[in-house]
Amino acid sequence: MKLNEIRDNPGARKKAKAIGRGIGSGKGKTSGRGGKGQTARSGVALAGFEGGQTPLHRRLPKRGFVKPFRKAYEVINLGRLQRAIDAGKIDAGQTIDAAVLGQAGLIGKVEDGVRLLAQGEITSAITISVSGASAAAIAAVEKSGGKVIVPVAAEAAAA
Repeated sequence: MKLNEIRDNPGARKKAKAIGRGIGSGKGKTSGRGGKGQTARSGVALAGFEGGQTPLHRRLPKRGFVKPFRKAYEVINLGRLQRAIDAGKIDAGQTIDAAVLGQAGLIGKVEDGVRLLAQGEITSAITISVSGASAAAIAAVEKSGGKVIVPVAAEAAAA
């Protein structure tokens, strides 16, 4: 294959339909925009517009509160952790931390840390270092002969 022989696959590039070029073209006169009015013009903003009546999203009361500086923890459950150990993605002998969990594909991008929850069963004796853990998760890991390492600040906040 030579550089001058490289071509697109047939049908990969489609020519744009010429609009506004006479009635006979099939896209003349209104250029596919229908009749007159707001939608026939550029800069249309009809989403949520109710003909001058106060829109529904303004009539309904505001509810709740979103904490602006809330922590976004990645969550990992014990059952998922055990399946990864059984599959050989994680070595139970080493200390498991966010980097190990990320390499195994169990968590995504870690922003504020990793939180361990107790859903599922854990049978392997593991040492896991996380930002936070539920009391049930810590109890389950210690019951299986393992250890959970949680920083003191996060432990005080959880209590």
